[in-house]
Amino acid sequence: MDKRIADHLCNRMDKTGHVLLVTHQEIASELGTSREVVSRILKEFELDGMIKVTRGSIELLDPEKLHQKHSER
Repeated sequence: MDKRIADHLCNRMDKTGHVLLVTHQEIASELGTSREVVSRILKEFELDGMIKVTRGSIELLDPEKLHQKHSER
């Protein structure tokens, strides 16, 4: 699921830039999973320094690292 979330964030970034106006619930609904799962994975990404999560938005701090996560097979 972490690759799917990274993929989702990368695709949104390509369209909107480095700050995504999106909630955990919206991501969960779009990916067909629970908000809790999304929140846990986003917290891991945040601890790894890839993103910064604030209420209603996600800032991509290290897009290259996120792209690497997105590209993992």
